[in-house]
Amino acid sequence: MKTQRPLPQRLSGILVALLALSLTAASVAGAEPFAYISNSGSNNVSVIDVATNAVVATVPVDRQPYGAAANPAGTRVYVANYGADSVSVIDTRSNTVVATVVGVGSRPSGVAVSVDSTKVYVASGDGTVAVISAASNSVVGSVSTGGALTGIAVNPAGTRVYVTSFSNNSVIVINASSISVDTTIGVGFAPAGIGVSPSGDRVYAANSDGTVSVIDTSTNAVVATVPVGSPSLSMLGGLAVSPSGNLLYVANTFEDTVSVIATQPIAVLADVPVGRSPFGVATDPTGARVFVGNGADGTVSVIDATGNAVVATVGVGLDPLGFGAFVAAPGAAASCDTEGEADGRKQQHRKLRKQQHEHDCDDDDDDEETEDHEDK
Repeated sequence: MKTQRPLPQRLSGILVALLALSLTAASVAGAEPFAYISNSGSNNVSVIDVATNAVVATVPVDRQPYGAAANPAGTRVYVANYGADSVSVIDTRSNTVVATVVGVGSRPSGVAVSVDSTKVYVASGDGTVAVISAASNSVVGSVSTGGALTGIAVNPAGTRVYVTSFSNNSVIVINASSISVDTTIGVGFAPAGIGVSPSGDRVYAANSDGTVSVIDTSTNAVVATVPVGSPSLSMLGGLAVSPSGNLLYVANTFEDTVSVIATQPIAVLADVPVGRSPFGVATDPTGARVFVGNGADGTVSVIDATGNAVVATVGVGLDPLGFGAFVAAPGAAASCDTEGEADGRKQQHRKLRKQQHEHDCDDDDDDEETEDHEDK
């Protein structure tokens, strides 16, 4: 019988990391997204080309990077540095850190970006949820929840933020407008990963007792509890919701597998063998590929969602946990020329991406003006 084993020694305490998908500066309009993998043991972020499953860049960040989230435009990736109490802001066009935000709380772990890309939410081990302004890269608000926090997610409407409280066995619901706690929902033991359905009517929490709690957001009540993996090897890590909302992917850390769960009706469909000590899971924007950070062997497993089988294994840095399910839609242009869009895109999608990128380019212009002023 397989026995439980400890996670890598570096990953003591609240172990969190996040896999984020985004575009890099080298991308052209219509290109595949890139995956940004936080390597907590080597203090950097590996950038994987999703089309080729190859590492194309390595971005140095602060100590023990864990959580990471890309903005919807795909131009910024935010990385929570657990060991430095900071958040690194990566410009995906240059793959460089353009800002480091402090004052986010002690032992920051999970990160989520608001739907309109204006706010970044950070969950920390001291129970703080901090709000960062994406325009100024500074903390503009916070709320104390008590207990150690891990995962964090924002609903599609941008009105609620959901946070897993690892030490209090609960999911905390935060009002995004007032930055205050609405309610606390009891779930399984030591929840880590969390995800929201595309419709916003369900929240899923992966618990360390080998269960997934299903929450009805209209009542803030648990409506189902799903056993996942082997009871004798229970410890769930990250959780990802597919873009369609029909599937969940949950990492079974001590079993070296990822469970595939149908949501309607809810049932476990398959267990996919991956690398050692998988912790985080994310899907690409189409749902065709699933990415898994394997903390014990320094790799990322790429799962084909159609066949539920690993089709590639990518070597990255040390202790890549890849906690969470944060993705950015592809299509951000490689420069501030908003005229060059991909052929065959729907007009509405093209217009939305253009507006998002124009906003980012305006922000960059402001940054350049500020830098010029400071130089003077």
